[in-house]
Amino acid sequence: MVYAYANIIVTAPESLAAYKEKAADALSKHGGRVVQATPNQTVLEGSRGETGLGAILEFATADAAKAWINDPDLSDVHALRRGAGSSTITLMA
Repeated sequence: MVYAYANIIVTAPESLAAYKEKAADALSKHGGRVVQATPNQTVLEGSRGETGLGAILEFATADAAKAWINDPDLSDVHALRRGAGSSTITLMA
């Protein structure tokens, strides 16, 4: 298994709500799932800017995670996430 950390600084809650309605199906298309998601993050060491909404995503392989983020059929779903605010997704593989 590989994991990805997603962080969204939400500026458009309505777009985030629309994204949440489609996100699980989009992830499962490539064998992914949300392991944990929360707006309550605590930096344990070091410093960083605003933390926003954080999520840990799980995929069977790095290729599956890359297929999910690059799937042209999911571009409208990814656009909803990007429209919700500033997002960063980091693959940990």
